[in-house]
Amino acid sequence: MKDRLLRTLAEMENLRKRTEREIADSRLYSVTSFARDLLVVADNMRRALEAVTPELRSAAESGVKALIDGIELTERELLKALEKNGVRQFTPQGEKFDPNLHQAMFEIPDATVPAGSVVQVVQPGYMLGDRVLRPALVGVSKGGPKAAAPSNDNAKTAKETTGKS
Repeated sequence: MKDRLLRTLAEMENLRKRTEREIADSRLYSVTSFARDLLVVADNMRRALEAVTPELRSAAESGVKALIDGIELTERELLKALEKNGVRQFTPQGEKFDPNLHQAMFEIPDATVPAGSVVQVVQPGYMLGDRVLRPALVGVSKGGPKAAAPSNDNAKTAKETTGKS
């Protein structure tokens, strides 16, 4: 009877811990589909701002300049609201290509940059907590010197952080 009691208590403790973990995950990741929908809005705002050249901006009337400033402010507030809810933007310019975080759209021949490096970011990526909400769309270099292979310490650390071998 004592053994059954101890096993039941241990089982109940494991259930309590698992339930706490599931509740924390559901709180953090419950905004996933909503956040994905908002990323489209953020992308469109960025495209609208990039369409206004510096020459066009300097030649614009004060009303148009105020509109552009308003769009920039709205974009900043949107990104701040996303970040407040655990969604953060990442731009991997110059980093080594990682298929877990990046989606390669094309290769760019460049002998001055190590092969496999991100040389152009077409669209930034977003993380929700420690999960990829949307991978960054990138252009990757080819034809340059080989990127330095990670040392055993770095490889071990990467395996520990990703949980992969």
